[in-house]
Amino acid sequence: MTLLQHELTDFTVQAFQNNDFHEVTKADVLGHWSLFFFYPADFTFVCPTELEDLADHYEEFKKIGCEIYSVSHDTHFVHKAWHDANEKIAKIQYPMLADPTALLARDLDTYNEELGQAERGDFIINPEGKVVAYEVISSNVGRNAEELLRRVQASQFVYEHGDQVCPAKWEPGEATIAPSLDLVGEL
Repeated sequence: MTLLQHELTDFTVQAFQNNDFHEVTKADVLGHWSLFFFYPADFTFVCPTELEDLADHYEEFKKIGCEIYSVSHDTHFVHKAWHDANEKIAKIQYPMLADPTALLARDLDTYNEELGQAERGDFIINPEGKVVAYEVISSNVGRNAEELLRRVQASQFVYEHGDQVCPAKWEPGEATIAPSLDLVGEL
């Protein structure tokens, strides 16, 4: 079963951001691009390297109108403690969502029931709240913020230009392809 075009369920979760707690709801996600970035747990090994990488690229995501939401089963209190204790996590300015009941992880099918935590899953959500790209990988392999940014940019391009597709390694400003019968077998 694919999650492409799956619409996010209604949700309300607590978040830690900019040294404060606040709620994030589905309504907050609508109207702009989002990257939901699931990771297994705070105070672990690969997770801080990924979250720091996203923090280092956060302004680039914001420039293209995409909010990053990191998500784990930890509470917003644990997110704050991790932020206060770790210099990599202290860089984070994007919302760190608390999903202790696994509502979001289950909705996006990244929850590992046996372990009681989310797998590493990243989900690009369009302004209507629908999944347009996703990846779920083993918990022992970290992800790359530059590739996630490129995928968001490509997703935005095809969203705006429905008659074109982006080839492998496409970057903004490069040529795209307008699918046609004449191209079958030519590329």
